[in-house]
Amino acid sequence: MTAMSERGNNATPPAPAIAPGGEGIDPAQVARELGRVGMDVRITRHVPGFDAPFFQAGLAGYSDAAMRIIARRHGAPLAVTEALLDRMLLGGGHGFDKADLELLGDALPCSHEDQPLCGQIIGSDPDEMAAGALKMIEQSSRGDKAYRLMAYGDAPGPRSTDPRCRDGSKVGAVAPLPSAPVQVCEEDCTPEALLALEHPQVPGAYDPREVFASTGVRRAGGGPVPVPGARSATLSYATIDVNLACPVKKIDSKSRGGHWLRFPAGAIEILRAVRAAVPAGVPCTVKLRRGYDDTPEMARNFEEIFAASYEMGYAWATVHARTVEQKYLGPSRWTFLRDLCERYPDRPILGSGDVWDVHDIFRMIAYTGVSAVSVARGCIGNPWIFRQARQMLAGQAPTAPTLAEQRAVLLEHFALSMALNGEKHAGRMMRKFGIKFAQHHPKGEQVKLEFARVSTLEQWRGVLDAWYAEGVPDGAG
Repeated sequence: MTAMSERGNNATPPAPAIAPGGEGIDPAQVARELGRVGMDVRITRHVPGFDAPFFQAGLAGYSDAAMRIIARRHGAPLAVTEALLDRMLLGGGHGFDKADLELLGDALPCSHEDQPLCGQIIGSDPDEMAAGALKMIEQSSRGDKAYRLMAYGDAPGPRSTDPRCRDGSKVGAVAPLPSAPVQVCEEDCTPEALLALEHPQVPGAYDPREVFASTGVRRAGGGPVPVPGARSATLSYATIDVNLACPVKKIDSKSRGGHWLRFPAGAIEILRAVRAAVPAGVPCTVKLRRGYDDTPEMARNFEEIFAASYEMGYAWATVHARTVEQKYLGPSRWTFLRDLCERYPDRPILGSGDVWDVHDIFRMIAYTGVSAVSVARGCIGNPWIFRQARQMLAGQAPTAPTLAEQRAVLLEHFALSMALNGEKHAGRMMRKFGIKFAQHHPKGEQVKLEFARVSTLEQWRGVLDAWYAEGVPDGAG
């Protein structure tokens, strides 16, 4: 096991989870059996295309459409977006870009491959979360203004209050909606991708009977606001996932994600609002951490939120086996996931935490009993983990990528990123991917240094020509 890092907020290196007795599990045998019995029908009845017990998690600063398509082409049955900030979605303009599937399709004609897709949303206001989730599903078909009316009524924007005051008793000045895109933390975000939180606020009480009625919507404490009928969208999300897991925060009054585990009433309010807003035929899911910390109070909070989500009709919960306080330091506790699955055998539970290679996918399933596994940091620069998992399900030995396969994917990924982001941004984006991809190269440390200097497609190709050239199995030098 890896001790807690003494270096501050950086994540600890890949290490095993806390799973005493798990050493005796044979991942190959587990995979063969899973391949024989098939996927948990409680999952596939909601998302038929989710046909294998693993998926690509959302990762802040990484899991854009380019990364997701590469993962799909290697066997990922489902992928999750980066967490999309409710307020940015409602702000319109560039704020909605990452959620606009038609816009993504214009940039990447191959984006039809990115299905089924889970859209993840994060925020702190039930009205904003509900309106933002509906806007994602309807692909903004009502027009930006209609969704803002749903969230804010006659107010020009969100209200600023402390998140612990759900009754509106500390309502302050109205904060303006942001006009520029914000990097948002994701369910398995890395420490360097800090959530940009600009406008703290918390609304008054939420009454689901008064919101999103057939004749209009109601801002908490305000009057009904009529909205035009929605048009059907060509492309949409297979599920909406509520992020109550992200451990990153700026200050206490701007809590989102996993920080709601301290305030179960507020978390449940958000879950209820989103489920009430999203059409009944679209499944909602939730991402949680095992607690804010390991105190008995936080354990009770987790249980309250976890139970409430299923009672409201949420299809499943994905549970990360670290606490919010841990961030990405130290090992996760698969023992927690095992206990949770044993106590709730009637509820589909998905697992997350310390899945570093293909064998960890099947170890987690066998040890904990989860229905599927979220592959997060273990798939950055390693889309082959999904191919390997498919191979193991078929009873085959997993194969490592050859240098030729690595070269092909490195070119393919840069081309997709450039089409999506432009060459300048793609150069910065792919630099960090290259550093991760280098782990598969026989001379990974040297290749990593080369990728770290890349900023253009020409430079990217130069690294590939030097280190991934045909006939040079051990790389350059």
